[in-house]
Amino acid sequence: MHHQRIELASFSKSDMDLRTAFSCALLLVTLLPPSANASSKMYIVYMGERKHDDPSVVTSSHHDMLTSILGSKNEALESIVYSYKHGFSGFAAMLTESQAETLAKFPEVASVKPNTNHEPHTTRSWDFLGLGDSQQPPEQHGLLQKANYGEDVIIGVIDSGIWPESLSFDDTGYGPVPARWKGVCQVGQAWNTTNCNRKIIGARWYSGGITDEVLKGNYMSARDLSGHGTHVASTIAGREVWNVSYIGSGLGAGVARGGAPRSRLGVYKVCWEGAGCQEAAILAAIDDAINDGVDVLSLSLGGGAGEEIFGSLHAVLRGIPVVFSGGNDGPKPSTVNNAVPWVTTVAASTMDRSFPTLMTLGNKEKLVGQSLHYNASVISSDFKGLVHARSCDMQALASSNVTGKIVLCYAPGEAQVALIDAIRLTVEAGANGVIFAQNAANNLDNLSACRHFMPCVLVDFEIAQRITSYWKRTGNPVVMVSPTVTVVGNGVLAPRVASFSSRGPSAEFPYILKPDVAAPGVSILAAVRDSYVLLSGTSMACPHVSAVTALLKSVHRDWSPAMIKSAIVTTASLTDRYGMPIQAEGLPRKLADPFDLGGGHINPDKAVDPGLVYDVDAREYNKFFNCTLGLFGECELYQLNLNLPSISVPDLKDNVTVMRTVTNVGPTEATYQAVVEAPAGVIMSVEPSMLNFTQVGGTSTATFRVTLTAKQRVQGGYTFGSLTWSDGSTHSVRIPVAVRTVIQDYVADTS
Repeated sequence: MHHQRIELASFSKSDMDLRTAFSCALLLVTLLPPSANASSKMYIVYMGERKHDDPSVVTSSHHDMLTSILGSKNEALESIVYSYKHGFSGFAAMLTESQAETLAKFPEVASVKPNTNHEPHTTRSWDFLGLGDSQQPPEQHGLLQKANYGEDVIIGVIDSGIWPESLSFDDTGYGPVPARWKGVCQVGQAWNTTNCNRKIIGARWYSGGITDEVLKGNYMSARDLSGHGTHVASTIAGREVWNVSYIGSGLGAGVARGGAPRSRLGVYKVCWEGAGCQEAAILAAIDDAINDGVDVLSLSLGGGAGEEIFGSLHAVLRGIPVVFSGGNDGPKPSTVNNAVPWVTTVAASTMDRSFPTLMTLGNKEKLVGQSLHYNASVISSDFKGLVHARSCDMQALASSNVTGKIVLCYAPGEAQVALIDAIRLTVEAGANGVIFAQNAANNLDNLSACRHFMPCVLVDFEIAQRITSYWKRTGNPVVMVSPTVTVVGNGVLAPRVASFSSRGPSAEFPYILKPDVAAPGVSILAAVRDSYVLLSGTSMACPHVSAVTALLKSVHRDWSPAMIKSAIVTTASLTDRYGMPIQAEGLPRKLADPFDLGGGHINPDKAVDPGLVYDVDAREYNKFFNCTLGLFGECELYQLNLNLPSISVPDLKDNVTVMRTVTNVGPTEATYQAVVEAPAGVIMSVEPSMLNFTQVGGTSTATFRVTLTAKQRVQGGYTFGSLTWSDGSTHSVRIPVAVRTVIQDYVADTS
C-alpha cells in the first residue's frame, strides 16, 4: 500500500480520482467472498487439539485461515462468531457452502459441518434415591455425607441461564469462591456483577448467530427466561429451601434441595426462547468452561439422534466428567441422543410420588385419576355435566354441547388429539374441565401439561371405559372432580422408565450401549423464577446424575471420568424396593432392558464403593472420534474392545471375543467370581472366570475375555444379558450385555 501511494502522488487530481476509483473497485472485487451473492450460514470448523498454549495465538490462527479464504482480515473478523481456543481449536463462522468446502481441504482442519440446533430435554427425588439429609451416625454415612454435600465442587451447567434471586441460590453460609476458579460474571440485561455470588460463582451467555428478532424477546444476559436452566441448576446444587410446593399449591410439599447442595455453579447460557440451543454456542461454552475450571459439566439438551456434541471429548480429556440427557423421543427404539462413549447418557424414570384425584360420578361411583388440580377458586362441591367427546378434535367438540361441562376425551381405535391440544380445544369450546384417557393411569409423563385453571385429570383406558359406560346409560350424566392430593411412599410403583425417555440402540453407534443409566425425571419439583414447579423430561433426570457425579468426584478426587461413570453404571439397580424388576412405560408396559435404562436405576450410596471399575485412558476416545471422521480403520473391532462398562454386539454371526479390564478400587486383597447371564440364543463365557487381587506384589488391574457364540444362524433382534463380578459379600459389579445375531451385514430385522 505504501508503494501505491508513491505512485499516486505523480498523477493529477483528476487522474488520481480515476485511479482511486479503479483501485477501490479492484479492491472490492478482490475482497468479495467467492460466492458473495450466495447465502451464508454458520459452519463449525473443528481443528482438534490446539497447537499453542496461548489462546490469543490460537485465535489469530483462526483469523489467518479465514482471511486466506475471504480475502481480508476485516471480512474474517466479521465472519467469525466463536473462536474455540481453550480446550480445543476451531471456530464457528458465517460462510457460504463453497467457502466451507474450501476450508475442509486445509490439512489442519479435521471437519467442517453446518451449525445444528439442539433443544432442552424438558424434592422428593433425592430422598427416593437414598440421598436424604438425615442425621446418621458416622458409620452409616452415605455418599452425601462422605462428600460433605459436594463442598466446593464446581458444576458447569450449559443451559438456558439461571434466575439468581431464587432462594435455591442464596449464598448465606458459603465460604469464599474457590481460588482455582478463573471464570467471569458477564453482565447484561437485568444482570450485573452482584447477581453472581458465592453460589453462582460465574455466568456467561452466548448470543452469536441468534437473530435480533429472537434476541428482543429474550434477556440479553445469563438471566433465564424459560426456567429450564434454573430448574436444572437447582436440582443439581440448590441449597435447602423449606416448605415449598408446586407453585405454592401444597402439592408435592416438602424441602427442595439439590443433590450436591454445597457445590458451586458456573452458568453458561446457550439456549434461547425461539432459537433453541445452537451447537456453535454449546462448543463455545464447553471451551470456556474447561478454561474456567469446572469439575463437572451438565447438559440437559440435545439434537436428534445422531447429532452429537463431539467437543465434549475435550472436557473429558482434561478430567472433567460430562453428563447429558438422553432425549425425550421414546418409547420408539433407536431414538437416544448424546451417544458418544465418553459421556454419561441419562434416561428418565418415575419416583414414589403421585397425585391422585378423586372423581365422583352421578351414580356415586368413585374413580381415581392423576392431576395437578389444586385451585380451590375453580373447584365447586357440586356436580357438573359430563359429555363424551371421543377424540376431542374440533369436529367432535363442535358436535357436542360441551359449554360449562366436563369433557371426557376417550376414543379407542381412533386418532386422539394430544393432551395439550385437547386442553386448548376444550377451553376454546367453553368446557369447564377435561378427563383425558391415556394408556396407563400411572403414566405421569403428561402430568405437567395438566395444570391449568380448570379441572384436568389423566385416566387410563379402563377408568375411561367405566366413565363412558355410565355416560351411555344415564340421561343426565354428571361428575364432580375433587382437589388433587399428594401420595408418597411404598404404595406407588416406582421406579419405572418414563415412556418419553429415548431408547437405544444408538443408530449411529450401535457398538456403544446407550443410555448408560436411569434417574428420576418425572414430575420433579425444582426452582423456576421465584417459585417451584413440577417438570418432566430427561432434562430433569440428567441433573440427578450430574449431582451424583459431583459427589463422587468430591470423595474420589483421583478418579477419571470413566471410573466415575463405571461406578454409577455397575452399581445401578434393576429392581424396585420390593425386589420386582423395573418396568418401562410404553405400548404396552414391559420389563425394562438395557436400551431403556442402561445399567439400571442410579444407586448413589452403592456407587461410592463399587469394588471394581472399568477405566479408560481418555486418549483412547480419540481413536473413536477418528473413526467417526473416517480416519481410522477396523473401527468395529476397536469399538467392541473400548473398555466400557457395557458390551454391545449388533452383528454376531458366529462368535466374537471382547476384551475388558477392571481396576480394583476396593480392598487390596479381594477375589471376584464371574456370574454370567447369557442373552437368549447366545452362549457366553468368561476367561478367566475368577479374578484375584493380592496385597503383596499384586496389581490393581485384571484383564479378561468375554466370548459370545450364536446358538443358531438367524437374522434376529437384540437379546440381553449381563456379566457380574461378585466378591460374595459387599461388591457386585454388573455390566449389561446386548447382542443381535445376523446372517448378513447391514440387514435389519424387519419382521
